[in-house]
Amino acid sequence: MSNPRIAVIISSTRDSRFGDTPAKWILAKAQELHPDWDVELVDLKDYDLPLFNEMASNAWMPSSDPKAVAWQKKVGEFDGYIFVLAEYNRSITGALKNALDQAYVEWNRKAFGIVGYGALGAARAAEHMRTIGVELQMASTRAAVHIAGADFFAVHPLGQQNKPMTDIEATIGDSAKAMLGELDWWTRATKAARG
Repeated sequence: MSNPRIAVIISSTRDSRFGDTPAKWILAKAQELHPDWDVELVDLKDYDLPLFNEMASNAWMPSSDPKAVAWQKKVGEFDGYIFVLAEYNRSITGALKNALDQAYVEWNRKAFGIVGYGALGAARAAEHMRTIGVELQMASTRAAVHIAGADFFAVHPLGQQNKPMTDIEATIGDSAKAMLGELDWWTRATKAARG
């Protein structure tokens, strides 16, 4: 069986976003802890997705918009995903919801983990992501990384400390290791079952 292909998806497309920082950190942790994975950073900013405007989900008929089709092709390359979640008004970003809606069959029977950030570590966004994942026939890890409270303000520019992510690894390192371990198991299990 080929190496698992994992996408680290940055969910925010704002110019002032913070998502690049935890995304690069979890990418490096994944490569360190699972060197047999092929891990790629996937940035929603690189995909100029229109708002979902198809006749139906691609579960029922092919999409017509070439940008949606290109996104589906990209999503389909991977066996598992790590969603780096910002929390906007107690949920996932509109950009991520739109990206999730633009594909369906490409997400099916694949695993995902979560790295969330914000005052509450994107806990509410993570719960919404898991609910959406169920509808997309995905398997979520139980463990997740929540960069919250003092840790969040230590590494986020708004906290004015702007420390590196490595400074909070004592707090979030174990959850990262657990999430990545569970993602490895679920990715291999779903990959084998799809095969």
